[in-house]
Formats: sequence, structure tokens, C-alpha cells
Amino acid sequence: MQLTFIQVLELLGTFAFAVSGATAAINKSYDVIGLLALAFITAIGGGTIRDLLIGATPVAWMTDELSNTAIIVAALIAAVFFSYVKKLTRLLSTFDAIGLGMFTITGINKGLAAGLPMPVCVALGVITGTFGGLLRDVICGEQPILFTREIYAAASLAGGILYLVAGHYTGIPGDIVQSIAVSVIVSIRLVSLRHNWQLPRMRA
Repeated sequence: MQLTFIQVLELLGTFAFAVSGATAAINKSYDVIGLLALAFITAIGGGTIRDLLIGATPVAWMTDELSNTAIIVAALIAAVFFSYVKKLTRLLSTFDAIGLGMFTITGINKGLAAGLPMPVCVALGVITGTFGGLLRDVICGEQPILFTREIYAAASLAGGILYLVAGHYTGIPGDIVQSIAVSVIVSIRLVSLRHNWQLPRMRA
């Protein structure tokens, strides 16, 4: 089976987020069912909400055996090699950033395919990229990254806007634009973590 570029993006994003979810479950000492559940929720949460919003049912993961397999494999890898993985905080942050970038672009593409306005497509991209992590954090009893001052949703938003603007107003091939947009999202997220960049705090 030959995969398209966007399918490869979705698969990589799914794997990355599943590793993130499985690792969070292990950190909380969840059992194997909890580990698999959190891996799945983190990987498919944003996409499920997106598909429900645009009326795309059954939602994507229900008919995608490859993505489901990727989630299971990611959960197993995280479980078997956790003693090594948990020491690699930077690697886990990279996985999360990759998932954010990949899923933002796939969410935007879903919106474009549905014929929705560009601002709505950007919103769908942010939802797809961030809501899996939101569900993960809520289930684990952690403060959601989405609602903190960390540059997380802002990175997704910036890359999503870049993707739409470059895709519509330049002659750059689609695959290249997607790669650039994903790279921008991942870079903004990782650089902001490295230098502790934060958004302004809202005060009453």
C-alpha cells in the first residue's frame, strides 16, 4: 500500500502523540489498560473532535487500521523502554511538538476538503493539534498545557496561518509548504521551551 504525503504526516503525528500519552500514563502508574487508553485518547482526541464538528463520520480512527496499529506499537515501545525514555525529557517534548505540527496541518487539510472558510480551517488545525494533549492532561490531573502561558496553541496557530497563506499566495508545491509549516510549528514549540518563552499573563 502506497501512502500519500498527508497520510504519512497523520501516521507520524499519531505515533508521536501516542508515545506522549503512554509515557504520561506510566508516570502516573496506570495499569496496561490505562496506558493503552491514554495513548489512544492523546493520539485521536483532537481528530475525533474535529471530525465530529465537521460531520465526518465515522470518525477517522474507526476506519484506519494503520493508525490504530501505530498507537499500539507506540504504547508498547513506551512501556518496554520507559526506563530509558523517561530520562529523555527533551525527546518527549520533541515527540509532542512533532504531533502538534503534524496534526495541525492534517486538521487544516480536513477543513479545506470540507470547503470551510480559511479561519475555520485554522481553528480546526489548532483543535486537532492540541485537544488530544488537553484530554491527556485533564485525565492525568495535570494543568493543561493548552491553558498555560506556554507557547503551544500559539505555535499551532502561527504554523497554520503560514501554511494557508503560503499555500494560497505562492507557487510553492503543497508538500513543501506542508513540510515548512510543520517545521515552523515544531521549531517554535521547542525553541520556546528551551528559552522559557511565555505568553503574557492575563490579570484582572
